[in-house]
Amino acid sequence: MKVAYLVNQYPHVSHSFIRREIAALEGHGVSVERFSVRHSPNDLVDPADQAEQQRTQVILGVGAVGLLLALFTRLFTQPGRWFKTFWQAVKIGRRSERGVLRHLIYFAEACVLVDRLKQCGAEHLHAHFGTNSTTVALLTHLLGGPRYSFTVHGPEEFDHPEELSLGRKIEHAALVIAISDFGRSQLFRWCPHAHWPKINVVRCGVDAAFLSGGAQPVVDTPRLVCVGRLSEQKGQLFILDALAQVAAEGVPFEMVLAGDGPMRGVVEQQIAKHGLEKRVRITGWLSNAQVKQEILAARAMVLPSFAEGLPVVLMEALALGRPALTTYVAGIPELVRHGVNGWLIPAGSVHRLAEAIRTALQTPPEQLAEMGRKGAASVAEMHDVSKEAAKLAELFRQAAAQRS
Repeated sequence: MKVAYLVNQYPHVSHSFIRREIAALEGHGVSVERFSVRHSPNDLVDPADQAEQQRTQVILGVGAVGLLLALFTRLFTQPGRWFKTFWQAVKIGRRSERGVLRHLIYFAEACVLVDRLKQCGAEHLHAHFGTNSTTVALLTHLLGGPRYSFTVHGPEEFDHPEELSLGRKIEHAALVIAISDFGRSQLFRWCPHAHWPKINVVRCGVDAAFLSGGAQPVVDTPRLVCVGRLSEQKGQLFILDALAQVAAEGVPFEMVLAGDGPMRGVVEQQIAKHGLEKRVRITGWLSNAQVKQEILAARAMVLPSFAEGLPVVLMEALALGRPALTTYVAGIPELVRHGVNGWLIPAGSVHRLAEAIRTALQTPPEQLAEMGRKGAASVAEMHDVSKEAAKLAELFRQAAAQRS
């Protein structure tokens, strides 16, 4: 079976879980064609991402002339479908904060994609994220392309479901994937009960690089790590406020912020404000192998997010035997269990975060190791990318059979 994957920007430093999913699907006999709406960023550091970049077709790579040519070619060859899909793009655009003009560009992108899918013989189209990539997938289907599905991660889709026409996308989709039970419950809110059976849970996963060795021995050092994009919703600023409290109590620690992002300048200012320059280190973007080493060098993962789906970095940390300190947000409690394989705190509470950091720093290594073993077992059971990809491959085959 041949499936096409569509992502707004792929490969991307924060989309390693998509790369793993594609590789696992191919391991189960599914041929995958990769499509990205936009070009990848220039800061790809992982060799696997760089290899994926060579295998990915970029829709906007055709340029403005290519978009217009595809648009008018489709108009002259299939005027009925063209006008029907054009009006769908207008309707969706009127509800969106991005407006009609942007959605007419998505319409032109769909005109390019529908031809590419026919050329490669894709039987099914799958998009990641229920945002503009799924809009293009919907319009491509209406233009005569294959049936489509999409994976919803959150939180953006749940923050703006009406502006994203989430209900309309579910209605036209052959199937919809949520990455957690929480995510599925939120999708139920935005579509009629009749469409609920098409909504399935397929969890993001980690591969053998994280699973094969099992839980690794815990280092007896006061080092913690936070892996993630430096942004408001990941809560790194709260980490610094909490660490200032811990430092004032004389508790030794080192914090590694593994990642980069739009708030790096603000984070650096806060580090200086709290006098934490010798205790907090920002790494910038890292490869998967480097992320793994930073996790193994720490005694626990800290991620006090206040808006999430279900972060893959938590799966990676637990798979390596490192407890996770995180928040009661979205699907996180489905994986992290307080006092069992990590610590859960209310999002936005600096006081509770400082308490939990202190606990993580003072917990004996043997207790951390036991929590790590339980965490690794949970990830192996729920987030093995090969097992989850097998579920997804079967869903794709069922969708193709229904079309036939």
